[in-house]
Amino acid sequence: MKALIVIDMQNDFTTGVLGNPQTAAVIENVADMIKRFRKNEPDGLVIATLDTHFENYSETQEGRNLPVPHCIKGSEGWKIVPEVKKALGEKCKYAEKLTFGCYDLPDIIGRDTRVDEFIVIGVCTDICVISNVMILKAAYPEVPVRVIADCCAGVSPESHENALSAMKVCQVCVEDKY
Repeated sequence: MKALIVIDMQNDFTTGVLGNPQTAAVIENVADMIKRFRKNEPDGLVIATLDTHFENYSETQEGRNLPVPHCIKGSEGWKIVPEVKKALGEKCKYAEKLTFGCYDLPDIIGRDTRVDEFIVIGVCTDICVISNVMILKAAYPEVPVRVIADCCAGVSPESHENALSAMKVCQVCVEDKY
């Protein structure tokens, strides 16, 4: 079975307070990729992460380093972009995470679940995507991980490319398109 991991396709990261033209531009690609995955892998696993913060965000380490409240649980910015939410459908598993990487991702996948390949898409390539890819590589060292570049975007085009290069060095297959 293949698993598609969709990272933080939330309003605040695409069109909201931390969005940029690149993150907004991948929304359609991500929604299309999810639809193609569901068609080609009807038994595949789909997990979407949600960056999740609370009203005390400014008191956290992240909040002190990035003083822009975002993805406050229950807010409009915390919600997944409508086009992506629709594509995810009812069979999607959701994983709330309090920081860049979802430490619980292997438990949400299921430690006994046989996965033949992970495909990772989403935002931001240079922060949350790379963090989750490294968690997958550490937890599943023999399972190939693919990142689809045109379904990812970073804080800047340069940091996006740097993150893709770093993942390649860590034996992650980076493909331009699905």
